[in-house]
Amino acid sequence: MGDCESVAPQLEGEENLIAAAKHIVSALGSSKNLTKDVKKILADLGSQLSDMATIEDEVVEGVKSEIEEQLGVVEEKIMSWETDESMIFDSGPDEASEYLNATEEARKLIGELENRCLNGEDEKELLRRAHDVLQLAMQRLEEEFKYLLVQHRQPFEPEHMSFRSSEDDSVDVGSMVSSGDDSFEESVRRYSVSRTSEDCIIDLVHPDVIHDLKSIANSMFMSNYDHECIQAYVVVRKDALDECLFDLGIEKLSIEDVLKMEWGTLNSKIKRWVRAMKVFVRYLASEKWLCDQIFLELGSASSICFVEAAKAPMLQLLNFAEAISISSHQPEKLVRFLDMYEVLADLIPDIDALFLDEAGSSVRIESHEVLKRLADSVRATFLEFENAVASNTSINPFAGGGNHPLTRYVMNYIRLLVDYKDSLNLLLKNDDGEVATTLSLDSSCTEDESASNASSRSVSAMALHLQSLTSILEANLHEKSKLYRDASLQHFFLMNNIHYMTQKVKNSELQAIFGDKWIRKHNWKFQQHAMDYERATWSSILSLLKDESNSSNNSISRTLLKERLRSFYIAFEDVYKTQTAWVIPDLQLREDLRISTSLKVIQAYRTFVGRQMHHIGEKHIRYNAEDMQDYLLDLFEGSQKSLHNPHRR
Repeated sequence: MGDCESVAPQLEGEENLIAAAKHIVSALGSSKNLTKDVKKILADLGSQLSDMATIEDEVVEGVKSEIEEQLGVVEEKIMSWETDESMIFDSGPDEASEYLNATEEARKLIGELENRCLNGEDEKELLRRAHDVLQLAMQRLEEEFKYLLVQHRQPFEPEHMSFRSSEDDSVDVGSMVSSGDDSFEESVRRYSVSRTSEDCIIDLVHPDVIHDLKSIANSMFMSNYDHECIQAYVVVRKDALDECLFDLGIEKLSIEDVLKMEWGTLNSKIKRWVRAMKVFVRYLASEKWLCDQIFLELGSASSICFVEAAKAPMLQLLNFAEAISISSHQPEKLVRFLDMYEVLADLIPDIDALFLDEAGSSVRIESHEVLKRLADSVRATFLEFENAVASNTSINPFAGGGNHPLTRYVMNYIRLLVDYKDSLNLLLKNDDGEVATTLSLDSSCTEDESASNASSRSVSAMALHLQSLTSILEANLHEKSKLYRDASLQHFFLMNNIHYMTQKVKNSELQAIFGDKWIRKHNWKFQQHAMDYERATWSSILSLLKDESNSSNNSISRTLLKERLRSFYIAFEDVYKTQTAWVIPDLQLREDLRISTSLKVIQAYRTFVGRQMHHIGEKHIRYNAEDMQDYLLDLFEGSQKSLHNPHRR
């Protein structure tokens, strides 16, 4: 306790002395003559009081002199670094320790002076000097604190955060889904979002200076300069986090800036955002660790420092995601929405843990809100995708009757969505009613099949939606087939496209989603269209080769046979000229249809010629069976040829 407080226990004794002194003064005032004995006692009392005052003055002066001497030593140490441009903590542990000790001594002297009853100006001046010295020391320590944080910051190396570049691994959805075919499978390699690296902490500041940073922070907090220390940390580390985002390719963009961007530019920025989110949240775990190393023993300072440094950069990332979520819902954005949703959903537990305290509640709340908006965007975009497929119209028929670009786009897009099946099953499970409605759009889907698909409890939400989407596609293809005037080309077109759909499902992970029943159904469908094509193309032509040998008039019979054979050749040449321009992209399907056609046509031709040769005469035979078989191999190549062209081969 201080001198002033130590007098309190003697209060009762002092009151007695004061009462006695008042009594003496009163007695002296009423007595005109004092005896010799009284005078002697009063003289002794005066002498004793004088001696006591002298001793007390000497003690006070001694203590003041000692404090002044100690303060002088502290001032000298602190002031010696005011003119020195070098850094204290670069000068060795001894210098740093001496400076911190001097700071501690200044703080103690202030406490001692404040605990005394300061009546004299000299003592008040000492207190002012002590405060000035401590302030200088704190300003210097703040500079040293910032210097250590900046000078010993470890370089940011994203590749050491255990993530690969999404810009290297992800694909341009628009180009890939339209390219169709085998190259698509080779080039689509989705990076997986995994939390296996969540405990990977890196040193953001060199470990050798952590002790010095902690010592400075303790000194500043004990000296009631905690606000200045926190601000120093926040300023330096916020700059470091901003630089981290810059290195990850993240720009500061307003919502308006994002909404105005062309899709090509925006697509690239979303890829960067996905990568940046994964790296940055892991980086924040290391930032939290740094705060704890320095401030953990100083109450809530660690949490405050972390939140103040990390909040703005984190909200910058979330604001970009929010802008994306409120942008238009074109189908080509669906995969990017899913990328953003999945990475944020995966990181939500980390974000909640990092910003657990009340100070970080705004980041926690915003991250959950943005995740919800991204989920809504996924659902809205999937619905828009279905609507876009249903409303896709054509004025002219697709040349050659091959695989329509819409078919390739939809099926490749569906295959790409398989990688997001867990998320889609979660996001689409509450929208089952939409499936039943869209399934009914497919005129080729029976009522029993629609009811079975829509009511099935064993089929996932994603499976129902994808089956609905393929039903919408089939309905659209049937409408597109009606643009062909030739009935055989209508069936040819549907055969190609339904076969393409079936193969895409059969030869991928979609098989497990659509199921064997769907595959069998669509195998039957494209085979039925193949038979309908053959019937529409060849039935009337092959009818010319029917055997009618029962005719009673041989001369008329010979004339009719020659005319029918000539008509057959004309029809065959017309089919050749027309259908060499048609195309079957799938090699196996092309070969199968050629074989099936050849078996029917060549067998009928051989039978007819073999039976009627003696009636017709060899000069009327234009082609032998082997030539015709070769001609049939020219069909469906997508390059028009003519039998009258000597350079057809």
